[in-house]
Amino acid sequence: MKIAIPAEIDPGEPRVAATPDTVKRMAALGATVAVEQEAGRKAGIPDHDYQAAGAKIAAGAKDALADADVVLKVRRPAQSELQDYKPGAIVIGMLDPYGNETALAEIAQAKVTAFAMELLPRISRAQGMDVLSSQANLAGYRAVIDAAAVFGRALPMMITAAGTVPAARAFVMGAGVAGLQAIATARRMGAVVTATDVRPAAKEQVESLGAKFIAVEDEEFKAAETAAGYAKEMSKEYQAKQAALVAAHIAKQDIVITTALIPGRPAPKLVTKAMVAAMKPDSVIVDLAVERGGNCELSKPGEVVDVNGVKIVGYLNVPGRLAATASSLYAKNLFTFLELLVDKNKKSLAVPWDDEIVKGALVTRDGNVVHPNFQKKGAG
Repeated sequence: MKIAIPAEIDPGEPRVAATPDTVKRMAALGATVAVEQEAGRKAGIPDHDYQAAGAKIAAGAKDALADADVVLKVRRPAQSELQDYKPGAIVIGMLDPYGNETALAEIAQAKVTAFAMELLPRISRAQGMDVLSSQANLAGYRAVIDAAAVFGRALPMMITAAGTVPAARAFVMGAGVAGLQAIATARRMGAVVTATDVRPAAKEQVESLGAKFIAVEDEEFKAAETAAGYAKEMSKEYQAKQAALVAAHIAKQDIVITTALIPGRPAPKLVTKAMVAAMKPDSVIVDLAVERGGNCELSKPGEVVDVNGVKIVGYLNVPGRLAATASSLYAKNLFTFLELLVDKNKKSLAVPWDDEIVKGALVTRDGNVVHPNFQKKGAG
């Protein structure tokens, strides 16, 4: 079997879907691995490192993809890429499926079997494949680094001969993987950290990291979590009470990091124009949900907006700002999933179609969009 690693064509995507380590592991499964020339350059991986691991370096995408049985990607393949994919090839990557049904239909028309890593079931057996967690963890860390870089003051308390520097106050909105890492990082950097989340289980996690939990803890709050561990959308009444509490709290903060996302929905608006107006000049908001519309009303994708001295950071692809580390973790996630699809004795592809992980991630097969979440009404 041949596995192809093409370079990502999106100029804003520096990550790569394989590392020399995973190339070695794929070779051990019996695969021939073709890596497009300079595919790993932006992630700090030179071609000769891939060659040393056993990969063949292809002069271009067409050569890398020729007769490939498996294609490993970071981002969803564009229509211009699909023409070089062999019909029946397996494509594995982050397909960003929600709201992109037209693109999924194009993938189906190319007659490739596509797996979206974001759709893996949240079960213990799939933890090593969980790209959302591996990348969100890095985003939470980088959000604090970016906030510190934009913030015009020091984060930790400092006692000097010239006087005492007070610790910065940081507020993290959303205590999922990204939020918890942001809390831990801000604490390590010396900030006084508070956090909020609508899931009651988050309170104990936040407090275990040394941060103070901020929320309206009524009956609705106590039931605000899905069976899969995601936040439920709250009632308008609860949102109003929580917004009032948060507004008073945000006005006292130096740094606010927002991380709230609900799968398949636009990002909830958590920080209003009025809240921004109440913040101190020189304070910073980092909006990690900007690619889904943003948690802050005033954030703009790819920009740092200055609103009366409050800087609102809307960097895109935050995990990609740590391209080497993000690629290393992502490549391991992909390889762990790929192992499921290979018969290690015969050293060939043998997809277990009835496996719940495989079924959960499968989006297109045999020319059709087969995932129930993305089929047209009346189809399937």
